[in-house]
Amino acid sequence: MASNGVGVSFDDCGVAVGLDDCGLAKKGLIINLETSREVGVKEGTGGSSRLEGVGYSLANSLHSSVSGSRVSASCNSLDLDVSGLKEPGSESSPNSGLEHCNSAPVRSNSSSILVKGPELSFPRSKMEKKETPKYDLKLDRLSENEKKKIIENLVKIQNDGTVEVDVARSAPVASELLELDAVDATPTDVENTVFEFSKSVPKLKIVMLVVGTRGDVQPFIAFAKRLQEFGHRVRLATHVNFRNFVKSAGVEFYPLGGDPRIMAGYMARNKGFLLAGPAEISIQRKQLKEIINSLLSACTEPDLDSGAPFKAQAIIANPPAYGHAHVAEALGVPLHIFFTMPWTPTNEFPHPLARVPQSAAYKLSYIIVDLLVWWGIRGFINDFRKRKLKLPPIAYFSTYHGSISHLPTGYMWSPSIVPKPSDWGVLVDVVGFCFLNLGTKYQPPKEFTQWIQRGTKPIYIGFGSMPLEDSKKITSIILEALKETGQRGIIDRGWGDLGSISEVPVDVYLVEDCPHDWLFPRCAAVVHHGGAGTTATGLRAGCPTTIVPFFGDQFFWGDRISAKEVGPTPIPISELNVERLSNAIRFMLEPEVKLRAMELAKQVENEDGVVAAVNAFHRHLPPELPVPPATTDEPPNLLEWLLQLIERWCCLPCTS
Repeated sequence: MASNGVGVSFDDCGVAVGLDDCGLAKKGLIINLETSREVGVKEGTGGSSRLEGVGYSLANSLHSSVSGSRVSASCNSLDLDVSGLKEPGSESSPNSGLEHCNSAPVRSNSSSILVKGPELSFPRSKMEKKETPKYDLKLDRLSENEKKKIIENLVKIQNDGTVEVDVARSAPVASELLELDAVDATPTDVENTVFEFSKSVPKLKIVMLVVGTRGDVQPFIAFAKRLQEFGHRVRLATHVNFRNFVKSAGVEFYPLGGDPRIMAGYMARNKGFLLAGPAEISIQRKQLKEIINSLLSACTEPDLDSGAPFKAQAIIANPPAYGHAHVAEALGVPLHIFFTMPWTPTNEFPHPLARVPQSAAYKLSYIIVDLLVWWGIRGFINDFRKRKLKLPPIAYFSTYHGSISHLPTGYMWSPSIVPKPSDWGVLVDVVGFCFLNLGTKYQPPKEFTQWIQRGTKPIYIGFGSMPLEDSKKITSIILEALKETGQRGIIDRGWGDLGSISEVPVDVYLVEDCPHDWLFPRCAAVVHHGGAGTTATGLRAGCPTTIVPFFGDQFFWGDRISAKEVGPTPIPISELNVERLSNAIRFMLEPEVKLRAMELAKQVENEDGVVAAVNAFHRHLPPELPVPPATTDEPPNLLEWLLQLIERWCCLPCTS
C-alpha cells in the first residue's frame, strides 16, 4: 500500500519545502536542507554563477531536458527509472571548470594550520600525488535556482524517512550524477600500489572522529585499544556523554560538539535526518554546527587533562563526523573512513536510507542520498572551510560534496552477514564486527543471576539509545506478548525509559547498563532496535533476532536478519503491537531458526574484526611515511605545560 510522500520545492529564501504528490500544495514540512548560501558563491545574472573567480555558463540544454519532469506519486520505495542512462564518464572531457579530484590536495594557503617542525604531515591518500584529470560536469555550471529545479524534479522524501527519486524524464541528470561516482572511482593503477606495504609503521598520533550513539562509539574503542598496542597514541574524539566510557577503557578522550540524546530524539521523531517539521530544523542545525566546528580542535589541541601536545598525523572517522575530509585536507594528513553501515555506492544493494525496487538503480540511490546530505550541510562546511581551515568553498555539485568513494574505507560488519560487493575496489575492506568484550569484567547483581537460573532462558527486549514517545504503551505491549507466549523476559530500560511500571511481574526482570556480550548468551532470543553493534552481539551469541527499527540503517540490518532466516521480517516501532511481537517470539523459538543462528554464530566467532581493522588502516597508509622523532610521544615537561596554561589566561607578555 502506497504511503504519502513529500515532494521538494523552495521558497524565496532557499528553504526546501515539502509538497503534496502533485508538487503543488505546500504541506508545511521542511526537508533537512541548509538554507544559507554557499560561502564565496555569488549568484550571477542571466543564470550564471561564480565560485572564487571561476565562471560557469548556464547549461540551458540540461535544464530543458529535466523541466516538466513529475515526481512519482508512489511512495513505497525510492523509485528510480534508469532507462536511457549513459555510461558514466562517457562524455567527460578536461576543461577549466571546477577540478574534480580523486583526493583533495593539500592547499598552499592553509599553512597557518599545517603541522610544522618535528610533526609529520602526510598526503590524504595514496593517489594525491598522481596526476588527476579535470571534469566539466554540467551540473556544476548551473545557477543556484536551476540546481534547485533539478532537485524538485528528482526527489521526494517519504514519510518513513527514506528517499524516492523519479528520473524517468531526467536521464541526463541521472547520468551526470552517476558520473560523479565515476570521477570518485579508484584510479586503475591504485591496485598496483595499495598492497605494497612491506615497511614498518612508525608510531603515529591518530585521532578518531566519531559521531553517534554509544553503539556507534563502542567498536571504535576496541579499535583504538588495539592501535595503542602497536605504540600509536590514539585520541577518540566523540560526544562528552561518552567521556567516562572512553576513558575507563584506557583511551584518550576529546570532546566533540553535539548531544547524542538530542540527535537520537530528532532522528526517531523524523524517521532519520532527511525529513523534519519547521519546529525541528533549528535543533538539527545547531547540532550539526557544533559537531563541525569542534573537529579541528579535536585534531590539534593538547590533551585536556595532561596538557600533552597533540597534532594528528592520521585521521580515522565515521561519515556522520561531517567535515572530516576537509580537516584532513587542511592538515595534509591521511584519512581513513570506518563505519557500521554501507556508505560506498554499489550495484548490489541500495543505500540503507533508500528503498529501491530496481536493482539497476541501486548505485544511484547512494549518490542521491549523499547529495541531499551535502545540500543540508554545505553552508556549515563552506563556512568552516573559510573561517577555520582557510580553504576555498566547495561547489554545489562538486564530487567533494561528501562522497567517500575515493577514500580508504573499512566496514565494521561480518562478511558472513553482508559480503563485500564485487564492485567495491581495493580501497574498501569489510573487516568484521569489532567487539569490545565488556562482559569479561561485568559483575551482575546476585539477585539477577539467581533470577536467570530460576527458569528457562528469557527473551531479551530493549531499544538501547532510542527514545520512545510512549514508553508505557510499548512496555504494555511487551508484557502482554510475553504473557501470551508464556515466556520470561528481560527488559532493558535504555534511553527510552522502557519498563516504567509500578509492579514488575515475577517472570520479568528490568536491567540497566548490562553488557550485551555477557547477557545475550544467557537469553533464548533477542528483540531490539537493530543497531549494528547490538545486532552483531546477538548474532555472535547465536540468538534468533527480531529487529524493531526506528530509522536509518536499522531497517537494513532488519532485512539482513530476515534474509538469513535467523529472525522474522522486521517490525517498525510504529507498527509494533501484541500480535506481531507474539508471532515474532514464536518464530524465534522454532528449533530450525535457533539452529541457523548457531551456525551463523560459529562463522562470526572465527572472525577478528579489530585485528582486520588495524591491518586495513596500516595497509592503506601512504608509502612514504617518515619515522617520527623518538621524543614525539614522550610526556610533556611539567614546567612547560604550566607556562602554556598561564599563557592561555594572561594577555600580557611575560618578562624576565
